[in-house]
Amino acid sequence: MGNMQMTAEPGKQEIFTTYELNAPRELVFKVMTDPSLVGEWWGPASLTTVVEKMDVRPGGQWRVIQHDPAGTEYAFHGVFHSLKFPETYIYTFEWEAMPDHVLLEIYRLEALGSKTRVIEHTLFQSVADRDGMLATGMEAGAVEMVKRLEKLLARVGAAEKS
Repeated sequence: MGNMQMTAEPGKQEIFTTYELNAPRELVFKVMTDPSLVGEWWGPASLTTVVEKMDVRPGGQWRVIQHDPAGTEYAFHGVFHSLKFPETYIYTFEWEAMPDHVLLEIYRLEALGSKTRVIEHTLFQSVADRDGMLATGMEAGAVEMVKRLEKLLARVGAAEKS
C-alpha cells in the first residue's frame, strides 16, 4: 500500500483519504463493490463482517453487519447514488447506532499503470459529526482496512491470471 494520507482541515465537514493500491483500477473497483468480497476487507479483522444486502446500482441499498468476539453487533446501511465503472462510486453511509448522522462517501479511482490511486471524499452533516468520527480512531481503522483490501486484491488478481 502506498502512503495513506488523511486530511481533515479544521472547521470543515469533510475528510479526504488518498492511498495507492498495487492492482489495476478495474480490479480495485470490482473488489470494492462485489458483495461476495466486501466482507473480506471491510472493517477491522477483529470483527466478523457479513454483507446482508448490497444492490450495487444507483438507488440500490446496502447493509453490512459486524460482530465482535463477544457477539456485539454493529450495523451500517446506505444507498448507492452513482456508479461509473471503473472510475467512481458514490453512496451514503449510516451507522445504525447513531441514526440521522448520514454521511456521503465519494470514491474516485485513478489509473496509474498497473496500480490505482484511491481518493475517498467523505462529507459529513456537521463539523461535530466529522470530528466525532475522527475521535473513534478512524485513521488506524482505515489503514488496517486498506491493508486487508490490498491482500485480497493480490489474491483475486492472482486467481484471475491463472
